[in-house]
Amino acid sequence: MGKIIVVGGGAAGLMAAGRAGGLGHEVHLFEKNNRLGKKILITGKGRCNLTNACDVETLLENIPGNPYFMYSAFYRLDSRETRELFHRLGLETKVERGRRVFPVSDKALDVVFALEQYLRENKVKQHLDSPVEELLISKGKAVGVRLKKGAEMMADAVIVTTGGLSYPLTGSTGDGYRFAKQAGHQVTKLYPSLVPLKTAEAWCKALMGLSLRNISIRIKNKKGKTVFEEFGEMLFTHYGVSGPVILSASRHLLFSMEEGYGLFIDLKPAMDEKKLDLRLLRDFEKYANRDFINALDDLLPKKLIPVIAELSGIAPDKKVNSITKEERKQLLSLLKALPLSITGTAGFQEAVITCGGICVDEIDPSTMESKFIKNLHFAGEVLDVDAYTGGYNLQIAFSSGFAAGEGVLTQ
Repeated sequence: MGKIIVVGGGAAGLMAAGRAGGLGHEVHLFEKNNRLGKKILITGKGRCNLTNACDVETLLENIPGNPYFMYSAFYRLDSRETRELFHRLGLETKVERGRRVFPVSDKALDVVFALEQYLRENKVKQHLDSPVEELLISKGKAVGVRLKKGAEMMADAVIVTTGGLSYPLTGSTGDGYRFAKQAGHQVTKLYPSLVPLKTAEAWCKALMGLSLRNISIRIKNKKGKTVFEEFGEMLFTHYGVSGPVILSASRHLLFSMEEGYGLFIDLKPAMDEKKLDLRLLRDFEKYANRDFINALDDLLPKKLIPVIAELSGIAPDKKVNSITKEERKQLLSLLKALPLSITGTAGFQEAVITCGGICVDEIDPSTMESKFIKNLHFAGEVLDVDAYTGGYNLQIAFSSGFAAGEGVLTQ
């Protein structure tokens, strides 16, 4: 048994510290904030989508960034075992749409409480308000850390779980990348991912706060090739679009955002054009004597009607019974492919995760140990592994943290 230092009190760090403590190590957890799990508290709009109730193969399929690296970590701690661990720690969970797992209480705070219980059970010593300045490395081994205040603590091994660059207000300011470079590791280019998108159209602002369910989106590049499509939910913001399908889409645009993309929203994906046209004819017949602007209530959310009416080119006060076949065709194409021009992302301030990180070819996937520096481990978002929205990223954090805590001082 040895003395272990864990740097960073987020999802990966809490799991790593708890697991290492459970194996009998003396564990010291250093966190720069005045409380643990600050980023966990804001995930899932404060509800915390802590994992996804799926098998390992499905977990891997939802990782566009280096899935192979997580294979052994997921088989060490998969989503079922994660839920069982939380259950043992007193956290009841439930499964919602898309197999997303949340606390029954709908409170992210309860996830943090459970992880704090994990630390207490395993006698982990917590050091809050204690930012680490640098790693102490001697003769190719990690031997401790130097704190910002100047004090040093020696240890037999160090686990770095400092997160990425997303939500910097929670303390994710890239410290782990600096530590990795200090140890000779390569850090790949960093991008904000699972991030809202900015659009050129001013009318998005008028729809701010409007959530659309059961829609599908398609994103095309300048050449007209479809680069992403998905069915689900989205949300309009004051600068563009957000919501689950948009966040997943953002992951596919990051490396070439300057190329320019078009976003097309199918407002009625359950109906093909022929069926939707019949539906329009029925509604127009029902409201034959109304103004056009007052004839779409059965079809669209109230907030969206003025925007669709204006974009259709049909005068809002035109009587429905005098709308031409051509005008109806134009409206139809708008409902099936409402166009927006993507101009960029909302950046790291609003990104759920960081795409990029420590090159995983330089890390042992079974123990998360550096291949360059002995007894130095990395876990969580600091690694170049990222997934789609749906609980997959927290599972990466938990599984990689667990693997690091279990793999420390095993050789």
